[in-house]
Amino acid sequence: MHLKELGKTGVFIPEIGLGTWDYKGDTTALRKGLDAGAMFIDTAESYGTELLVGRLLSEMRHAVHKTVFVATKISPQNFRAKDLRNSVDSSLSKLGVETIDLMQLHEPNGAIPIEETMGALAVLVDSGKIRFCGVSNFSVRELQAAQNAFGKHKIVSNQVRYNLIDRTIEKEILPYCQANDITVIAYSPLAKGVGRILDCDPNGTISRMAQATGKTPAQIMINWCNFRDGIVSIPKSNSAERVLENCGASGWRLSPDDFALLNREIKFRHRTNFDSLVRKLIPRSLHGTAVKLRALLPRGLRRRIT
Repeated sequence: MHLKELGKTGVFIPEIGLGTWDYKGDTTALRKGLDAGAMFIDTAESYGTELLVGRLLSEMRHAVHKTVFVATKISPQNFRAKDLRNSVDSSLSKLGVETIDLMQLHEPNGAIPIEETMGALAVLVDSGKIRFCGVSNFSVRELQAAQNAFGKHKIVSNQVRYNLIDRTIEKEILPYCQANDITVIAYSPLAKGVGRILDCDPNGTISRMAQATGKTPAQIMINWCNFRDGIVSIPKSNSAERVLENCGASGWRLSPDDFALLNREIKFRHRTNFDSLVRKLIPRSLHGTAVKLRALLPRGLRRRIT
């Protein structure tokens, strides 16, 4: 597994980690990923998977010379100093660890002063409960405000959606993060599934590239995501087989020509603020129904709904 430095911390993490949002398996598939070298696992207090990750970490303590890098997130409603401290203590307890490697603010909350939130995080870093701090779904402006409020400490990561068909971060967030040594942690590197990305590949470029390289389409997609410096990804799967397939996206690189070809051939979009607002307004309980309805549309129409 190829490693990349987390920000400028001197700490190197696998370029492919294990996502646990909507994870429905037990520790088996995750353990396969760790054994394959994806020793980086991402969870959140809102995912309901911190206890599961804690059980996994307990199992791994019996493995010699294996240390898992653990990232979790604080929900925005808990950004007040007292609530934040309680959230961190709860996460520490569920995960069964003394220090959280990477604590992330799950998304911005304009109703709570960022100075209060970052000040509380700084105290927890100084006390040893948190090793590093990151954010998730923050714009450049929000990142700058958070860093200004963080004082001597450094924000080391921003976890955002990034894949072949959703390249919104390339406009502002990715250049800013690369210029400021902030690692981009890409969630949904396979979008809502491999088929969703293949719908946006009208000329079959990914399939031909997979045949030529001996890799799977999913591995091509994840390798594209991690091609640039400063980007790691956290695909999620409930299947041990798929987790191992995802891990196989590391240890090799697309050629620069293949990377450029994918950039030209795959139909992609940049999301607008309106897109983001609409997604937030759709109840999560309806997301599965929306996916099923989309699958019934002709491919040409599906391609427009990435």
